[in-house]
Parts: sequence; C-alpha cells; structure tokens
Amino acid sequence: MLQTRENLSHVRYRTEKVGELDIFYREAGDPLQQAVVLLHGFPTSSHMYRKVLNALGDQYYLIAPDYPGFGESSVPTIEDYTYTFDNLAETMDQFLVELGLKDYVLMIHDYGAPIGFRIATKHPDRVKGLIVMNGNAYEEGLGEMVMQSLQQERTPEAEATTAENTFSLQAIKWQYTHGTRIPENISPDNWNLDTMKIVRKGVDKINVNLLFDYSSNVKLYPQWHQYLRDNQPPMLITWGKNDPFFMESGAEAYKRDVENIDYNILDTGHFPLEEDSQVIIAKMRSFLQTIK
Repeated sequence: MLQTRENLSHVRYRTEKVGELDIFYREAGDPLQQAVVLLHGFPTSSHMYRKVLNALGDQYYLIAPDYPGFGESSVPTIEDYTYTFDNLAETMDQFLVELGLKDYVLMIHDYGAPIGFRIATKHPDRVKGLIVMNGNAYEEGLGEMVMQSLQQERTPEAEATTAENTFSLQAIKWQYTHGTRIPENISPDNWNLDTMKIVRKGVDKINVNLLFDYSSNVKLYPQWHQYLRDNQPPMLITWGKNDPFFMESGAEAYKRDVENIDYNILDTGHFPLEEDSQVIIAKMRSFLQTIK
C-alpha cells in the first residue's frame, strides 16, 4: 500500500532478521529524513521511547530496537547466544547495517550507552550526534549500588541475591518511581510490562549475565573518552539528577571531553521520559535541527 508522508509519521512495528535472530523494532517517520536510533536501558525495551516516536516522526526517521532477550525480540538461551555487551553491540550494529542506515544520531539510555559507544567507536563516521539520557561513560557517574555490584564476586549465591533484589515487580517499580517528583503520575504499565518479560523462562539468567558483565564497560571508558575528544560529536544531555544508578556527576564529566553540549539536568529519576517527556522532546527537536 502506498504510504503518504502523513501516515509515515505514525509508529510502525516491525522485525528484522539478524542472522537467526528476529530483532523487533518500533519505527516512525520517513526513511528519507535524518535517522535517529533510540537505544533502550534495563530492564525495559523500545517501549520506553513510545512518546518520542509519537512526537518526532513528523520530521525524523526514528528506529527503536529491542535487544536480544528484551522486549519482543528473539530470546535465545544463554547456550545459544552470548549475553555480553560486546555481543549485544555487535548484533545491534548488524541490525543497523541490515536496515541500510548510512548515518544516524544515537540516543542512549542506561544499557544503551555501552552499546551505543561500542557502535560509535567502531563507526565514528556514521554517528552524526549523541543524545545522552542517563547514559553513563565515566567512573564518577557510577552510583553506590552500581559500584557494589562491580565489586561483587560472581558466585551462585551472589547470582541468586542479584536476581532477587533486581528482577522483582517491586524492584522494577522502584526504578521507575524513585527520584520522581510525583510518583503517582508514572504509569504502572512500565513495570508491569517489564516484569512480564523478565519472568519468562531463562530471562533471569540472561540478565544476571549482563549485570555481571557490566565491568567490561568500565574498562572501555578511556576508549570512549578518546572517541569523544577526537570526534567532538554534537551532544544533547537530558539527565535525571535523582537517578540512584548514574549520578549527575556522570553527566557533568562529559564536559571534559566534548566542547559543545546542550546540557540539561532535570529534577527526576532514572527514566526522565516518564516525567519530563515534553521538555526532552522539545530539546531533541531543537538539537536535531542543528545536525548536518
């Protein structure tokens, strides 16, 4: 069916083959416009970008994928797929190749930062800009809970405790509501959907593997800093300052390596789009208009 520019702005739900994996993604906008790739965090999926997709498809081509093991994408077992940040980034890089994207702006949140920076350091010529939303790349940005996790020896007991403390409905709800101005305004659809996905068979083991692999990201921080210094990508920061995982000091640290930043600190928590979507979307629209 022939699509008009008007209905191209609507959100579409699609799947792309990457090897044997089905990678689900949400898409909005005209593929002839500037591409913006939206990389989600933990424990969520492309669902976290629903407001951005609905708002900016009139001017930009938006792609929000689910990683393997997340959302609506394939969930191979830990025997069939290596759940590390290196491998997730490789899969997402191949996904972008399969879509035929030549260049794009990356929006990174939480897990999206280590995945996005791996892609950016591999293909600096393809990344036209970075939108950083509680996406950490500096040691001073690591909150106390993250530091404790990094220092924890991986044992069966530690794995069980990590799963119990991180994957429950109450723990996921807390991630969405902690640090928000009005917790009652945060939709329970978020934690109910995430919990429904994380209780699937084997998904707890997938997420334990990724949590214990997080130290691999910290080891790459110096490379990411060098990439920023060398390439000076245009950057928009929209950071929830009450995030217990990634502190405001992590946002401030980007100023050491990037000369030109549209810098915005918001009085909210780990998922700023849940409470400040109007502000962030307006900032995104203005920022994207500067991308050449």
